[in-house]
Amino acid sequence: MFDVVSVGHFAIDSIFLPDRKTPFVVLGGSVAYVSLAARRLDARVSVVSKVGNDFPEAYRWWLGQEDIDLSNVVKAENARTTRFELKYNSDLSDRVLRSETRMAPITVEEMSHPPKAMAVHVGPVAGEVSYDVVEKLRSCCDFMSLDPQGLVRRFDEAGNVSLGPLMDRRLLDHVDIFKSSLVEIQAVTGLSDLDQAMKAVHDYGVKIVIVTLGANGAAVSVEDAIHNVPAFKPEKLVDPTGAGDAFIGGFLAEYVRGEDCSWCSCVGAAVASLVVEGVGPTFFGDKEEIRRRALFLYEKEIKE
Repeated sequence: MFDVVSVGHFAIDSIFLPDRKTPFVVLGGSVAYVSLAARRLDARVSVVSKVGNDFPEAYRWWLGQEDIDLSNVVKAENARTTRFELKYNSDLSDRVLRSETRMAPITVEEMSHPPKAMAVHVGPVAGEVSYDVVEKLRSCCDFMSLDPQGLVRRFDEAGNVSLGPLMDRRLLDHVDIFKSSLVEIQAVTGLSDLDQAMKAVHDYGVKIVIVTLGANGAAVSVEDAIHNVPAFKPEKLVDPTGAGDAFIGGFLAEYVRGEDCSWCSCVGAAVASLVVEGVGPTFFGDKEEIRRRALFLYEKEIKE
């Protein structure tokens, strides 16, 4: 049995940062950040995904070296891996996201032997996870978390991304932990007020609702009590891509061990503060530094 199974497409990201004329081309997708973050905290990790012939073998080797199980990653012949172009503004506070290619969805038939896990995290990037897949995976885990980002994205003919409502809200019936950004929970619920939006997600039976707020940390709602988790200021801000995914990866790695929600949130914030210090999912620090930053936030949260 695995601790954390991440579900969604790996991607190949072209990240344009303001101080460079050419992009960094790196491994992307929520599953990459979630699985690498959880592994850094010694969780046993597997990924359910689909890639094309163009998915670099170097990425597979790298993930294998990190001891991430890839036995449920399907290689689709004569198809291209999901690719995104991310262009950040001058202070890295905003970005323009464009889809270059999108891999076909994951199917139930492709999961002949779905991995069993304590936690399954559903993290699609471009609508690739259906209700039927979620329903099957829910029977293989103790609890399920969801990041709806790829389920509220809409793509025009040029691949430009906008946000729309969650197309199939039945998904929420299977979810124990919900994690999103502010704009994504607003898209899911149709509510602009954060407290009301979090309550609306709870009303589906979701136990824990997490909304990441960038430099303002995160809001974590458990049993309708909302806690504000401060952000840890990184030593340098290089690339904010995947910070929210790293957060939930760190959170889940601790949550499966039975840690309390406040500590799990602080660990998530610590991992997020480290990943932004490098480009893409290339830097997560070491376990000792993650725990040092998490303890600083935990003590700060308790004192305040």
